[in-house]
Amino acid sequence: MSDEQWFYCLVHKTVEPGAGCRAADRLGPYPDKETAARALEIARERTEAQDKADRDWDKGKG
Repeated sequence: MSDEQWFYCLVHKTVEPGAGCRAADRLGPYPDKETAARALEIARERTEAQDKADRDWDKGKG
């Protein structure tokens, strides 16, 4: 397994290795290029899960 990290650049909409655009413009790090390519999907899934947890908490289920 490699120690290399991958990022998704929000400006260029591309996957980048460790040295790339500034951190504020990137999502990551991810363990591999394939996972970094799914960065927006992963972020959407995490946001939906947290939104559900927040709704459940508001309803007294949390």
